[in-house]
Parts: sequence; C-alpha cells; structure tokens
Amino acid sequence: MNWKTSHLQAALYDAGVHNPTVSRLAARVLWGYDITHLWRSLGDRPPGLTLDIPCGGGLAPSTAHQVSADLSASMLHRARRRGAHTLVQADITHLPFPSSTFDTCLTHNGLHCLPDPAAAVRELARVLRPGGTLRGTTLVRGTAPRHDALYALMRRLGLFGPSGTTADLRAWLTAAGLTDITLTPSGAVTGFTARKSGTQHSRTSAKVV
Repeated sequence: MNWKTSHLQAALYDAGVHNPTVSRLAARVLWGYDITHLWRSLGDRPPGLTLDIPCGGGLAPSTAHQVSADLSASMLHRARRRGAHTLVQADITHLPFPSSTFDTCLTHNGLHCLPDPAAAVRELARVLRPGGTLRGTTLVRGTAPRHDALYALMRRLGLFGPSGTTADLRAWLTAAGLTDITLTPSGAVTGFTARKSGTQHSRTSAKVV
C-alpha cells in the first residue's frame, strides 16, 4: 500500500487522528501510548520558519511562518481545507529546500512509515539552520512483544517501514550531526527533540518556493 496514492488510507487515517476519543483509545490500546504527549507538543508552536512534514491532514495548527509538506496530495488537500497556509508536496528524504532554511522541523508519526528513516533524519538536519531544532514522534520496535507483533503485521501490510529501536533513533539523530538529544518514550512511541549545532539567526520573512 502506498501512502502517496492511497486516498482511502489517507481518509481513514485522517478521520481517526482528528477524533480525540478514537485517537486516544487507539493509541493506548494498540501502542500503550499516552497521546496527550503529542497534543501537548503540537500545541507548542515554535517561533521562526517551521517545516511540518508529514503534515497529514493538518493535525498541527498552522501559522503564517509554517510550511506544511506531505508526500500525499490527498493529505495536503485536507490540510488546505483546515487552513494550512504554505503547502508543498514533497518526499521527506529528498526535500526541495536549500540547506539551512528552517528554524524548526517537525516530523510527527512519519519516520516509522519510511523505508529509510535515517535518511529522512539526515535530510531534516540538512534544511535546519544552525541552532535550529528538530522535534517529532515515531513508533519504535523493542518496547514489548505485543507491540512488535502488531508492528510486524503493519509492515507486512505495507503500512510501515523497518523503523528501529529507541537506541537506533538516537543513533540516527547523532549521525545527522544533531546534539542536545532528548528522547521521551511512552509505550511503543518515542518523542524526540534535537538541535543543530551553531548559533540560530531567525529569519521569519524568508520565502520558501
């Protein structure tokens, strides 16, 4: 199954994540995850120019200085209907932006769907400005046998990629040249923040085309 072309898959996922009761219950039952951690992170809007990828159907509230990007045109259409400002169809492993473009990169619930999550982390680090922050969440393996069994099923169905353990996530962030890494595990989901070395000079008026 292809996240880029499957409109039904996009519709079902989008409907689920935008229903607080369904998303809270599913996160707890399936992955042992307290989704309030995610809502709290999404509510904390960073200053400066921000890239949100995959933005899905506009889960995070958009701002004028935010670029919302996704591989799925269907997801971008949904994000546009929810008021997203700048929308770009893009592959997270080959971003169409110059290096050192964004003050913050957000990537929630996307890395575990990718065939090469480490490459995505490197690309996100590339487009971050020195001193910029990468923040996100991802499913990881190795937290509990039942979680790993469900993850394996999702991978056989073509919904998930190989992912990795929490230790692998730290290694991807480190290999991308990021520092000040903080990992916050909750069930099979790990939240993370990391910083690109250097001094940040925010330029919120910068244009992204």
